[in-house]
Amino acid sequence: MAAEALRAAKQSLRREIKRRVAALPEPEKQRQSRVVCQKLLSHPKYVSSQRVAVFLSMDDEVRTDSILAHVFSSGKSCFIPRYERSSRHMDMLRLTSEADVHNLQLTSWNIRQPGEDERREEALDTGGLDLILMPGLGFDVSGRRLGRGKGFYDTYLHRCKAHPRGKPYTIALAYTEQICERVPVDQRDVLIDEVLYEDQRGAE
Repeated sequence: MAAEALRAAKQSLRREIKRRVAALPEPEKQRQSRVVCQKLLSHPKYVSSQRVAVFLSMDDEVRTDSILAHVFSSGKSCFIPRYERSSRHMDMLRLTSEADVHNLQLTSWNIRQPGEDERREEALDTGGLDLILMPGLGFDVSGRRLGRGKGFYDTYLHRCKAHPRGKPYTIALAYTEQICERVPVDQRDVLIDEVLYEDQRGAE
């Protein structure tokens, strides 16, 4: 697929998925989030992981609050993203506690993240990561992911590959409404290892 056609296909799919998710009532988002989170917490890859990167969920994403709580209560090390708006650079910085989240700055994207001047442990500067929980707008069952177009996670995963520990296992958390028959991708898009969603009723 030509670059221009690929961009157009992605933009069209982003609009469609945003429409689907926006139509979900809040109680349904909470219900599906609970189901997906339970799947994750019993997943062997999560259970065996010690260093976990968790995204702080936005309104159109599976809620990750209970996952954050579990990461800390189970003694794992928790890392969250800090995005640099002026570039495609993202770091995964360590949180010290669940309460630490509430002291983070709220960005113009309505995401909480450590400030640019905060000194925190970056995952790749120390022991790397075992698991990254992946946000996104859309996914297919083959691991293709439709992000928001900035390339933050793809760029970070390429950095992970250069780390002595190698690329961590990646799990996407999704509402059923975010599952697509096929997500259009190019060679820069990194496939994810697994997508967790409520059931396998079949992609639309």
